[in-house]
Amino acid sequence: MQSLVDLIKPYFKKPWFFKLAFNVSPMYRRSVGRVIKVSEDLHSVEIKIPINYKNRNYSGAIFGGSLFSATDPIMMIQLIQILGNDFVVWDKEASIRYKIPVREKVYALFEFTPNEIKEIRDLVLERQEIDITKKVFIKNRKGKIFAEVTKVLYVADHIFYKEKMKKRKLKSS
Repeated sequence: MQSLVDLIKPYFKKPWFFKLAFNVSPMYRRSVGRVIKVSEDLHSVEIKIPINYKNRNYSGAIFGGSLFSATDPIMMIQLIQILGNDFVVWDKEASIRYKIPVREKVYALFEFTPNEIKEIRDLVLERQEIDITKKVFIKNRKGKIFAEVTKVLYVADHIFYKEKMKKRKLKSS
């Protein structure tokens, strides 16, 4: 019997479903972030983080954890959908550098160029597994940067990864 996740996975490749799934997900809704734009090829995803009573801190600015959680899941799921089932993608590391307090609605744009995707595919075919580092900026519509998020994603060949996990399991038993 297939799980609900397995049933809906193919729909994630559709921009309207990618956006809807994030925006109705209870985990993502708690971040107060909202996916507002998704390109047809999923190479570009834009989110909005409004300021409201749910994410305002003691100082009247957006709570840093809300900024971080609104950006956290996007890139990994975006890359999983772009690369497809032949690849494994995991968040490996993430950090956020706050530059100035956020007291207004802000946005973040997650983009992968076709060249980046080709390079990722080629490197994984060559090395079996890689780490990639990408930065995303949280800014207002005028381009003022409030925070910088750095993500390290692990990307591996699916067959290689399965074998690696099998070996790890055997060693631990």
